[in-house]
Amino acid sequence: GPEHPDTAASLNNLGMLLKDMGDLAGARPYLERALAIRARVLGPEHPDTAASLNNLGMLLKDMGDLAGARPYLERALAIRARVLGPEHPDTAASLNNLGMLLQDMGDPAGARPYLERALAIRERVLGPDHPQTASAVNNMGGLLQAMGDLPAARPYYERALAILEAKLGPDHPHTRLVRDNLMVIEAAMGGS
Repeated sequence: GPEHPDTAASLNNLGMLLKDMGDLAGARPYLERALAIRARVLGPEHPDTAASLNNLGMLLKDMGDLAGARPYLERALAIRARVLGPEHPDTAASLNNLGMLLQDMGDPAGARPYLERALAIRERVLGPDHPQTASAVNNMGGLLQAMGDLPAARPYYERALAILEAKLGPDHPHTRLVRDNLMVIEAAMGGS
C-alpha cells in the first residue's frame, strides 16, 4: 500500500538513485514522500526516519540549500544518537555529515568537533583500516586544509590514501580523490 514501510524504502531508493544520477530536483519529491511515510508509520524516532532525514538533508546540501539542510541533519543526528547510541556507525555518519555541512557553511571551527567525533567512532567501531574510517580521515585532512593548516592536513591525506589503496585498490574513485587531495597539498607546500 502507499503507506507501507516497504513503499517508503522504494521511494527512498529511487530518490537516492536520482540523486546519484545528478537529478537533484527529481530526487526531492521521492525523498520527501519517503520521510513523510516513515515519520507517520514508523514514528519520528525510528532509525529509518532518521535515515530519511539524513538523506533529505544531504540532498538539500547538494542543491546548495545549506541552511535548509541543517535542521534535517541535526534531527537525524539527535535521533541516531538517542536510538542507536553514541558509538553507532550511523551516528558517526550523521556527525560527519553535519560537520561537512558546517565546513561548507564557512564554520570550520564549528565543524571540527563533529568530524573528530565521527573519526574517533569509526576508528573504534569499524577499525583503523576500514574505508569509512579512511573517509573520516580524509575529511579531517580537508578541514585542516580549509583552515589553512597544510602541514597538519598532509598526514591525514597520507593515512587515508594508504588505507584506500590497501582496501579498495589504487584505481578506485575514492582512492583517486584522496590522491588528488594529497597532490594539491604537496603542490601548495612546494612539493615537500
